[in-house]
Amino acid sequence: METVLTQSAIHSTFHVGELSEIAAARRAAAEMARRLGFSETRAGRLAIVVTEAATNIVKHAREGEILMRPVDVNGQCGVEVLAIDTGPGMANLDLLMADGTSTAGTYGVGLGAIQRQSDSFDIYSAPGKGTVVMMMVWALDGAAPQTGWEVGGVCLPIAGEDECGDNWGVSYHQSGICVVVADGLGHGPEAAVASTAAVGASLDFDRGPPGARTTDAHAALRSTRGAALAVVDIDSYVGKLVFCGVGNIAGSIAGGSTRRHLLSHNGIVGSNLRKVQEFEQPWDSASVLILASDGINTRWELSAYPGLVFRHASVIAAILYRDFSRGRDDSTVVVVREHALP
Repeated sequence: METVLTQSAIHSTFHVGELSEIAAARRAAAEMARRLGFSETRAGRLAIVVTEAATNIVKHAREGEILMRPVDVNGQCGVEVLAIDTGPGMANLDLLMADGTSTAGTYGVGLGAIQRQSDSFDIYSAPGKGTVVMMMVWALDGAAPQTGWEVGGVCLPIAGEDECGDNWGVSYHQSGICVVVADGLGHGPEAAVASTAAVGASLDFDRGPPGARTTDAHAALRSTRGAALAVVDIDSYVGKLVFCGVGNIAGSIAGGSTRRHLLSHNGIVGSNLRKVQEFEQPWDSASVLILASDGINTRWELSAYPGLVFRHASVIAAILYRDFSRGRDDSTVVVVREHALP
């Protein structure tokens, strides 16, 4: 089993609305690259990606935000960058991706440069619906690590807090993936202790099915303020998803025009665990799992965003965060889908 994202699930966020804020985001990217051991060349690529993405926000949308988080897959480190805005959006992405095309009086080299410097790149934009750009730069040259799964998430603390009371993680096993999202009671450092402990206690597939791992987490969180918890195992070989939820983590499976909700029981893991129950749902390669803490309004429909269901999981997560964050609690959205290996 491999575990990734457990210690690097939480984003750093940078408001972008003027040139000085672009510089701040670039400096933060340089510091993140230094901590992760990026070479000078690779760190330069990350700096270009962040600078161009932030500049595009200022030019075309006036303001937005840059999210960054370190990622570790199979021991390979990288930085994921999300550029998010609520600007006018773009109608013809193919045209605007071509160098020399511009809508702001300058050469339209920004998107093309970003794509060339990124190891992974995806974008969603539509007239009146703003733009989200996902960029990934790995520390080392060569092919990106492959897991067979596409995982995206946005995890941010409430404004005014340095530590996020939410946390999440994924682990891979031979036939599938495990996904865990935890929301510590309240917010701030003590909530962060609870959510981190919940993820650590329930992510290991080898310790039993989701219900058993939820019980393990309950014991592990006795000394904390407790947390809401959702534990999901997906077995792609047999086409089955098993879910166990306690508290207010919303879960659903999107696919085609349908959306199936996953049922959680009331309670607090570590404090008041009323009932532990597993539920099974069918899973196929077209399914998309979406889990969200209660900092995200659940009244969303992917069908309201034409074509979004086919975008990268991180892009989907960023759109849901942008448009449905309540703004009064920590906010987490995690999106998982199968990704065909080349």
